[in-house]
Amino acid sequence: MREEKKTIVDQIKRRLDGSPYLIVADYSGMKVGEFAELRNRLTRVKAKFTVTKNTMLKRALKELERPELEGALEGPTAIVYGEQDISQAAKILKNFKSEFEKPKIKVGILDRLILEKAQIEALADLPSREVLLSQLLGVLLAPATKLARLLNTPASQLVQVLDAKSKKETK
Repeated sequence: MREEKKTIVDQIKRRLDGSPYLIVADYSGMKVGEFAELRNRLTRVKAKFTVTKNTMLKRALKELERPELEGALEGPTAIVYGEQDISQAAKILKNFKSEFEKPKIKVGILDRLILEKAQIEALADLPSREVLLSQLLGVLLAPATKLARLLNTPASQLVQVLDAKSKKETK
């Protein structure tokens, strides 16, 4: 392999090695302004959108021992990768596609598992990480709250009975 190609493969490997996910998209037909807008939106969630040669991406995936995406790596290919969770990047891609009809999501990888287009779109529909954590906290706290209420009930009933008795005696 020529030195230039090795350098490109090494760059792709560095990008992918620091990311828990990869989304592969077909960017054909996108205009420069659309590219810039999509990159700006993805930057807000610490994700990047980069055009990549299919052969170089295949080599990088192989060297990183990631799943091969043979069928998906055809035609113009761009990759989305980032530092945070995949759902925010997938949500931005889905919303962007609804506005501009591009890019077309092909496939993805999440922690060495291949994700189909439908699975990536399902991730886009998930609430944010913060919302999911707060929902989980609510579920975890519900039994404790119910227990506290149940333990408090006999005491409050006793107070009500004593209060009624004292009111009855004062009359």
